[in-house]
Amino acid sequence: MTVLEEKRNVAPSNQALNVTDKIYIRDLLLRTIIGIHDWERDNKQDLIINVTLDVDMRAAGQSDDIDDAVNYRSITKRIIDLVEASSYGLLEKLGTHLCDTVLNEYPGVGQIELTLDKPAALRFARSVAVSMTRARNV
Repeated sequence: MTVLEEKRNVAPSNQALNVTDKIYIRDLLLRTIIGIHDWERDNKQDLIINVTLDVDMRAAGQSDDIDDAVNYRSITKRIIDLVEASSYGLLEKLGTHLCDTVLNEYPGVGQIELTLDKPAALRFARSVAVSMTRARNV
């Protein structure tokens, strides 16, 4: 980590350091208003959210101190709050908002991969999903 990155509490680029540490938040089941049709706006619908966070775990791995780690509990609570309060028409908009928020509020996250599954979207399909990857601009 450069002195500037250390002072700004920003994770260095994982690619530049050849670091492949990841945090997985799997099968987070939430309910929200989502959809473009009137009938979709009447009641909350299930969403299944999967998140992969690229982080550098070396400091936490050495110190065993939560202050040196990316706090996945805090990120999960933030995602829950955002999703449950939202009422977007499109999964793409909700996903973009979640990715942008995590990258802006959690400087230790270098990249986020997010998948939003909407189980009731199509009659003969288990679910419809959108997936997106966003990286921190360095």
